[in-house]
Amino acid sequence: MTSSAYPPGPNSRLPWGSLADFARDSTGFLLRLAQHYGDVAHFRLGKQHTYLLNHPDLIQDVLVTQATKFMKGRSLQRAKRLVGEGLVTSEGDLHQRQRKLIQPAFHREKLAEYSRVMVDYTARASQSWKHGSTIDLQAELRQITLAVVIRTLFGAELDGREVRQLGDCFSELANNPLMLPFTEFLDRFPLPQRRRLRRARHFLDTTLCRLIAQARAAREDRGDLLSMLLAAQGSGGPLSEEQIRDECITLFFAGHETTANALTWTFYCLAQNPEVEARLHAEVDAVLAGAPAEFEDVPRLRYTEMVFTETLRMYPPAWNTPRLVIEPYTARGYTIMPGSVVNLSQWVTHHDARWYEEPFVFDPERWMPEAKATRPRYAFFPFGAGARQCLGNDFAMLEGVLVLATLAPGWRMQLAPGQRIGLQPRINLRPRYGMRMVLERRHPHATGTPHDAPAAVARA
Repeated sequence: MTSSAYPPGPNSRLPWGSLADFARDSTGFLLRLAQHYGDVAHFRLGKQHTYLLNHPDLIQDVLVTQATKFMKGRSLQRAKRLVGEGLVTSEGDLHQRQRKLIQPAFHREKLAEYSRVMVDYTARASQSWKHGSTIDLQAELRQITLAVVIRTLFGAELDGREVRQLGDCFSELANNPLMLPFTEFLDRFPLPQRRRLRRARHFLDTTLCRLIAQARAAREDRGDLLSMLLAAQGSGGPLSEEQIRDECITLFFAGHETTANALTWTFYCLAQNPEVEARLHAEVDAVLAGAPAEFEDVPRLRYTEMVFTETLRMYPPAWNTPRLVIEPYTARGYTIMPGSVVNLSQWVTHHDARWYEEPFVFDPERWMPEAKATRPRYAFFPFGAGARQCLGNDFAMLEGVLVLATLAPGWRMQLAPGQRIGLQPRINLRPRYGMRMVLERRHPHATGTPHDAPAAVARA
């Protein structure tokens, strides 16, 4: 028997419902909602009826078994203003075609090629670091991961200054409050945030147009994703410039921002857990024996992978997955009608004590095979699930492990004095106050000597 009544939830009589509470502390609001009201909770954001679904079975419903009843939520619809109809924001047949087109760029043999670039670029970047100095770790890692995406997926090399400018533009897109849902009414006002968005969009478009033009002029298949896009035939012929641009900007953003944020949180967790850090260092030292990491080393870096996976649980870059209901859906006896929004929150589910004992404790041992076997499949979904699971999840996991394995032999990191820690849940879960870290050299010569890294990763 089903009910059309709303599930339990905060009974706000204000016209904007729970919008102020959600905007002030999104992760905390959703976590409290699950703790107080259970696996199906209802609240309003303005006039929008919104639900939190917090059980692996319900997550499987929405993302896998009954996925046709849902489409991308309001936040990603709003993101179309900047990234267009790329793989992340598109729907239906267009999404399926884009996924099929892009998938070969992430096959195993391609990942093996990419691994060398990941190691080389990380090693080259760290060579400018100095013992005792303080770095903006988030910015440093963003510089590395963005340079890797430019080289591996688009076959291009940019100088350090331009890579940094690109990173700043993407950071503006991810962090600008006008990218949040329910801010449409602000579009009519000449706010400084609008000007910053326009400048960032102009720089990105200019850079992408240049890279596309250079690839087109080369008239050769270089084996990278951009070459695949240029060679693709649509139903009416080759992809348009706009379609290629949309895919490029989407993959630029998704391919570097999430991994950079996850790695930033990883080094923070290591600094707070010296026993975990010591064990990771011991594994990397034993497996690599002073040599640069290679693709074939990854299966032996099991604890390093467990450390990165635990970070994805504790600080999932994709912290919330909203879906718009387009067909009636029944959850635990409640009928959720079209036009409503359901939220599947990685932040909430990944911190649920039913699946993770002491969920706010950083414990890589959770990812031992016997521990994983005790949990439901969808109690962990950092890259989503089903037909819309992130296509670059293997790329991200590979890069996370290799960056850790390249930096760990040479460096330890501690929080800089006075560094504050807070969450900034925007498109990705970012450190609210950045992440300033003090460098401590471990071994004088263990800097992860690169193979033949291009000058593109030299410091600006």
